[in-house]
Amino acid sequence: MDEHRVGLKPIVRRVWAKRGERPVVTVHPRYEWTYLYGFVRPESGETSFWLCGQANTGAFDAILGGWARERGLGANRRALLVLDQAGWHVAADVVWPEGVEAVLLPPYSPELMPAERLWSLTDEPLVNWAAPSLAALEQRLGARCAALTEERERIGSLTRFCWWPTLEPETD
Repeated sequence: MDEHRVGLKPIVRRVWAKRGERPVVTVHPRYEWTYLYGFVRPESGETSFWLCGQANTGAFDAILGGWARERGLGANRRALLVLDQAGWHVAADVVWPEGVEAVLLPPYSPELMPAERLWSLTDEPLVNWAAPSLAALEQRLGARCAALTEERERIGSLTRFCWWPTLEPETD
């Protein structure tokens, strides 16, 4: 699980253009943000995305609780959640839902986080695009995330590291 900040400051990348022509990208930088929370199960490529206007302990608690309910976690069904050490992940007042246990990665090690690989995929429709509003950006991002939930094989190939433990298949 990880968070990704996206906003009205455009994501500009290189583009192909005809020789001798300069590509033009319209940008209108503004500093409003939203956060995309992403959960990924590397073994199956299953994902869950949540949009939220902030990243703090309260938002993390709400999203974590929603994710646990979505997955049906509790006394009889448990999950290990791999997290970085963001302040809201390690805060003393985090409310951990029943059935969720955190595994914290070493500090400053984003290369070990499988969910970190999701952000290049979620950013694709936002590249070189000047969002007219935060609502428009969230709509486009939501559509992209909905499409990505169907691309399990692609997600799994990006997030399933060779050293990641292999789990027994779920029996639901």
